[in-house]
Amino acid sequence: MKLKHLSTAMILATLPATGVFAAALDRSGQSISAFLQPGNYFEAGLSVLDPTVEGKSTTATGSQSISDMGDDYTFYNAALKLQLTDYLSFGLIYDQPFGADAEYQDSTLFTNAAGNTKVEVDTQNISMLFGVQPIKNVNLYAGGVYQTVKGNVQLRGAGYGGINAFGGYNADIPEDSAAGWLAGAAYQIPEIALKASVTYRSEIKHKVNVDESSAGAGPIAAILNNATGSTDITTPQSVNLDLQTGIMANTVAFANVRWVNWKDFAIRPYAFGVAANAATAAVGGKGFDLVAYTDDQWSVNAGVGRKLNEQWAGNVSVGWDSGAGNPITTLGPTEGYWNLGVGVQFSPAANYFISGGVKYFWLGDAKAQSGAQFNTDNYLADFTDNHAIAYGMKIGYRF
Repeated sequence: MKLKHLSTAMILATLPATGVFAAALDRSGQSISAFLQPGNYFEAGLSVLDPTVEGKSTTATGSQSISDMGDDYTFYNAALKLQLTDYLSFGLIYDQPFGADAEYQDSTLFTNAAGNTKVEVDTQNISMLFGVQPIKNVNLYAGGVYQTVKGNVQLRGAGYGGINAFGGYNADIPEDSAAGWLAGAAYQIPEIALKASVTYRSEIKHKVNVDESSAGAGPIAAILNNATGSTDITTPQSVNLDLQTGIMANTVAFANVRWVNWKDFAIRPYAFGVAANAATAAVGGKGFDLVAYTDDQWSVNAGVGRKLNEQWAGNVSVGWDSGAGNPITTLGPTEGYWNLGVGVQFSPAANYFISGGVKYFWLGDAKAQSGAQFNTDNYLADFTDNHAIAYGMKIGYRF
């Protein structure tokens, strides 16, 4: 069962698309595996997601088909790890941890003369890590995280009360930056390819002046066009647990368990919140959120990797994601998934490699709610029997 450093690294490097699609806005999975590689190391990769998310409306006026509202998107990652001394390491990790890209095109619930309901959210993270190896096989690490977030949301259609209510709402979230932190510990026995790590990432709080407006007219639209103030957006805290061990010559088993605190996440832009309070004044004025989730996300990915020879390695994996509650927001109407993935890596020389992978996702059925319906039994549409495919490539270099 004894494995060389290179053999282990080759097997584990065949996972360029480990995150890609998950509950709520979770995308990259926020891995720090590059920082735990031996010696000096650099990697860069990209992943592409192609989802198909279709459904049917469930309103009193009858059923209506909803065509694919999930747009394709691409995101990138890169990492640099330096072993400064035998006892001190430094790393930089760039990824795009949270995101959304969706548009409804042909349902009167989500479209009207002013356009289509659509959402786009982009985030970028740069994590700076310092690691200390006080004794053999133990690595304690911590660091800061710089994060940017920006987005655009447009609500249209009868599902949001029509153009003169929230069905004419526009929100442009300008790019904002804020800081957080991470900390963790790792233990490894390279001779048997044993590695275990746990990493905590803090929530990151943003305060943004969202540009809000309405394409409609009337009291609600007037509030949306005139109320001004700042909006709090807090990206969630998370914990990653990574495990790996050799199970026979040139073969390892691996697993990742991830928890993300989506239950405490909500976005209520300032003018939207004022209008929501006004719209619900007759029942106490408690309002509602633009986006919110009712459950935390749990996900598990596990598999087996094998070195085939000095140049080729591969793996197979299976994944499960709990989702973040059901019913769920109309802006992301899926409830978890199961997936199956394969990866392959080619190493032309001992110090660099090229890898690729593909995953197929069976997306969980979901009932879609608008913000005004949260904490009720009502929903606008059913989304069933959907799927996605993700693929990615990565290069790695040791120096």
